[in-house]
Amino acid sequence: MKRKNAIVGQSGGPTAAINATLAGLIRAALAADGIDLLYGMQHGIEGLLEGNTVVLNTLFSDSEKINLLAQTPAAALGSCRRKLPDPHGETCVFEQLFAIFEEYEIGYFFYIGGNDSMDTIQKLSEYAEAHDIHDICFIGVPKTIDNDLVMTDHTPGYGSSAKYIATSVAEIVRDCAVYTVPAVTIVEIMGRDAGWLTASAALAGRICGQGVDYIYLPEADFSDARLFEDIEKALAVHPNVVIAVSEGLRYADGIYVGEAGQNGVFDAFGHRYLSGVGKVLEQKIRDRFGCKVRSVEINILQRCAAHLLSATDIHESLQTGANAVCAALSGESGVMICMRRKSGALYQTEFFCAPVRQIANKIRKVPAEYQNKQKNQVTEDCMDYMLPLIQGEFPLCWKNGLPVHFVLK
Repeated sequence: MKRKNAIVGQSGGPTAAINATLAGLIRAALAADGIDLLYGMQHGIEGLLEGNTVVLNTLFSDSEKINLLAQTPAAALGSCRRKLPDPHGETCVFEQLFAIFEEYEIGYFFYIGGNDSMDTIQKLSEYAEAHDIHDICFIGVPKTIDNDLVMTDHTPGYGSSAKYIATSVAEIVRDCAVYTVPAVTIVEIMGRDAGWLTASAALAGRICGQGVDYIYLPEADFSDARLFEDIEKALAVHPNVVIAVSEGLRYADGIYVGEAGQNGVFDAFGHRYLSGVGKVLEQKIRDRFGCKVRSVEINILQRCAAHLLSATDIHESLQTGANAVCAALSGESGVMICMRRKSGALYQTEFFCAPVRQIANKIRKVPAEYQNKQKNQVTEDCMDYMLPLIQGEFPLCWKNGLPVHFVLK
């Protein structure tokens, strides 16, 4: 009997839009003739291996719950950072997973996540191919606020995060401008290897008339001396200097700027847990200039602030989930759903599939042409790229003054 059940999981860092992608996928799967039951993995691959699943057909029989899910931040199914081994070496875990697929009669496997999740899709696809298993389709469904997946114009989740960052930076700039006492404010923004999030701070200046003085991305080697030169120039013009920095700033020798404040903890994929670059620079600037200095770490708010969703981002996230189902039903496997911009003045996107082997474990960085020559600001072209992604306000369901969230019980 041909397998006709499907299973979906969420993995990696959550976003304000990952549940919208899940909502689009659920709606399309429940309406599809080719899918009987849709299972959800609770806490991704890790939860699946422990037998933690839920039947989503029953849970979302009410379409209003799907609508509520779309506006809920974080990962409703729960997440994990489980790294699968080499499918051509250690096969025990793959044997266990494919036995579960057999038990649940899974014909379609969807994994919503970022770079590490695409690594999971690639390894599952490689194992299936190596063992002549051709009746399961493995589909990577993108999400990441870092916007660092290759092959796609941008990733679901980035637009809403960029909208929140630009808004927060604009508000910080306004607050800092009320005093005449010389001061430097550092805004620390997420981004280990790619500076797309930090770049979005520039939109505050484009839209609100006054923005950050400087933006430092991990794509360029950082220098304390050049930072001090930049701050000195800005202080000569006005007393309130605001700079935006990526958490992943590195010196020319590869050492993280904020490494002095780190505890050396890494995740399962070998990524160092980063934060603290703002505090490190705060002390360096205070020692150098002797003025008032403070750092603001936006932290997880930039990925869970669903009260400020980009309508463009959520609509595209819903479409991404729906396109994942269409791709699976058409027989695609070992691919990720991607977006490309259509030519023309009007912003429009179209969806296509790209082989996940061309995506997994690769990083899409902010290109050199999107940075100025001094590597302390982004260009107008960069802002033109980001601007359509933050457009529109997604209509939320509110109750007693707060937005309502879907909670899986």
